[in-house]
Amino acid sequence: MPGPQQISAAEAARPADTTLSRIYQRSCISCHVSPASTAPLVGFAADWAPRLTQGQDVLLQHARDGYKAMPPKGFCSDCSDQDLRRLIEFMSTPIHIPPPAKEAA
Repeated sequence: MPGPQQISAAEAARPADTTLSRIYQRSCISCHVSPASTAPLVGFAADWAPRLTQGQDVLLQHARDGYKAMPPKGFCSDCSDQDLRRLIEFMSTPIHIPPPAKEAA
């Protein structure tokens, strides 16, 4: 289960590409930043690892056709396969959370 730092990092993460960022904010963010959702949390490696072992083609198929609670194309009816691949790549890339700073003695 992701901790508060992972959730905050997921909430703040956005694709660098502005077009992809707009798609992400319109279609993906509502589920992929909520631990209450069954969707894998953005940047949280533990959520993505078992999915990534299935391979990119399976992930694309799930994104395109829908899978479990995810609707087809995740509410992005105008997304191309390339858009979906790029969104999967962005969301599945681990976000590095630095350890808490130690207090000076």
